[in-house]
Amino acid sequence: MSTTLQADAKASGTFTIGGDLKVHRLGFGAMRITGKGVWGDPKDPKEARAVLRRTLELGINFIDTADSYGPETSELLIAEALHPYPKGLLIATKGGLTRSGPDEWAPVGRAEYMQQCVEMSLRRLKLDCIDLYQLHRIDSKVPMDETLGCLKKLQGQGKIRHIGLSEVSVAEIKKARKIVTVVSVQNLYNLGDRKHDDVVDYCTEEKLGFIPWFPMAAGDLAKAGGVLDSAAKKHGATVSQLALAWLLHRSPVILPIPGTSSVKHLEENTAAASLKLSEAEWKEIEKAAK
Repeated sequence: MSTTLQADAKASGTFTIGGDLKVHRLGFGAMRITGKGVWGDPKDPKEARAVLRRTLELGINFIDTADSYGPETSELLIAEALHPYPKGLLIATKGGLTRSGPDEWAPVGRAEYMQQCVEMSLRRLKLDCIDLYQLHRIDSKVPMDETLGCLKKLQGQGKIRHIGLSEVSVAEIKKARKIVTVVSVQNLYNLGDRKHDDVVDYCTEEKLGFIPWFPMAAGDLAKAGGVLDSAAKKHGATVSQLALAWLLHRSPVILPIPGTSSVKHLEENTAAASLKLSEAEWKEIEKAAK
């Protein structure tokens, strides 16, 4: 669907991660610039590099990736397309998951593995320091003190600036904050899946960045003729754009990172930042979501 909305990430407003890294709230998730099952090279590497370069032109200055995307593919493509990086670009990455094949993931939180993850991400991304390093998953077989203690040590060495968590509960965030300073949380969250509402509320109160992955899913709400479909048509937008706009409306700490391997789709996603609905319209949509 064509859109009359302006594709400019600046329209999403700003958030300051860790008190010193200001980014436009609508970012880019670099998981989809890999092969099927987040495994291997993308189908069209040239288009993937074009997507990355276009993010900067659209005002996006927050890119989220992970060493397990590919594995390695996403980080390598980012460095290939964008290095030397422009001032103000924040590249966040994650570690702590191993890959044995397409769509297969297993957490490993041992200190020596986490150290290797950080060192290799630094090398692939051509960075001296990773601005935001996120623990991709808590490993239930390894004490949190060991995993986060390693990241704290690397932070002390100047290799990590800020530490974030991924797919955690409020209780786990509180436990982690006794070991390290946590600045962000990345959980599955979207209009159709709000099981982490309590985490969003906690992050809002504590001014921690909340990075929703799988941000555009809307489930049954996206059905033709439904409240979401009607509102999207009224505003000349797509349901996906509306789902992204809702996340920006939901809390000032939310930093959506929609991903894609297509420049056209990237532009459409970014245009969601310009979509404004009235409070009454949002309330109607939220009522339908519940």
